[in-house]
Amino acid sequence: MSNLLMRILTAVVFAAIALFLTWEGGFLFALFAWCVGGFVLYEWRGISKSCWRQIDEIIASVAYIIFGILLVADFSAPLVFVVIFLCAIVLALVAGRKTGWVAGGYLYATLPVLSLTYIRGEEPFGFGAIIYLFAIVWGTDIAAYFNGRSLGGPKLAPKFSPNKTWSGAIGGALAGTAGGCLVAFVALDTTPANLFIPVLSLALSIVSQIGDISESWVKRHFGVKDSGRFLPGHGGFMDRVDGLVFAAILLYLVGAIAADMTVPSNMFNLI
Repeated sequence: MSNLLMRILTAVVFAAIALFLTWEGGFLFALFAWCVGGFVLYEWRGISKSCWRQIDEIIASVAYIIFGILLVADFSAPLVFVVIFLCAIVLALVAGRKTGWVAGGYLYATLPVLSLTYIRGEEPFGFGAIIYLFAIVWGTDIAAYFNGRSLGGPKLAPKFSPNKTWSGAIGGALAGTAGGCLVAFVALDTTPANLFIPVLSLALSIVSQIGDISESWVKRHFGVKDSGRFLPGHGGFMDRVDGLVFAAILLYLVGAIAADMTVPSNMFNLI
């Protein structure tokens, strides 16, 4: 089986599971997001293993379990935020000069999980908000990959990710924005004349590509090709969700500011 076919098959299976659990919501979605975040933390430690000591691994593992308990028990977002950052501070103090890679890895794993869980939150907008986010991130990723391969052209970030091109980035941004606007119109009952949605969709698409490039930079910094081997054709979970990490955090922040920290999807009721 070719690498491209394996990549597509893995993506379809992963997307189907994600969509089903997004539909279910509640405990199952929170647990799914937490498990994926756990793989991300594990892979981050594997990539930057030279920066981790055994005590760092133990504290990070315990902190992540505490985070998961609070998450699935449906505590308020402000409380979970406080616990996350307290744990990150403890990790930073223990890690010393390797603070950035240890505490940073913990935040990289926990913040998008928290964001996704509370964006999904409650109806009527939770499910639609996650599908909106997925449409942008997945649309951006797919269009950037195929547009970049077919058109080629100047490299976007040759030092960090030599395969990415400006044509792919622009095509991905256009596709992601269009996909986001379509889903917002259908699933979130927004009006086509509302300029907030295309602007937000474009911002999320750009941020998702920044997340992709950032993960490539981390791997290149440590001389690693793939974050792991869990997902055939993709590498690891970090390779699959790198764009989602930054986009989920941004969407959550916009929703938290516009509406509520615990139910950020309510922002779609205000536009």
